[in-house]
Amino acid sequence: MSKLNCWELKKCGRQTGGEHVSDLGICPVAQEDRLHGIHGGINAGRSCWVVSGTLCKGEVQGTFARKFKNCEICDFYRTVKKEEFPNFQLSVVLASKIKKN
Repeated sequence: MSKLNCWELKKCGRQTGGEHVSDLGICPVAQEDRLHGIHGGINAGRSCWVVSGTLCKGEVQGTFARKFKNCEICDFYRTVKKEEFPNFQLSVVLASKIKKN
């Protein structure tokens, strides 16, 4: 079973070369290379909940602190958490990897 990135499950089309890049832009998750490989994802594709500026239900989400409550109930987040147990990396650890200096 192949591990899916968020854009594959959610079918947002905002990954590099995706069908909605021209109208919505490339998602910051698809470009966040500091999280490449985390949970087996491409860039932040399997740790999207810690990346600012993602779309959820058609609305741009804010910072990790502001959006995480919504992410905790997301089907993708729950899938990754279940698939990666017991090696699921805590969100605060992931967020520290992309923290701007």
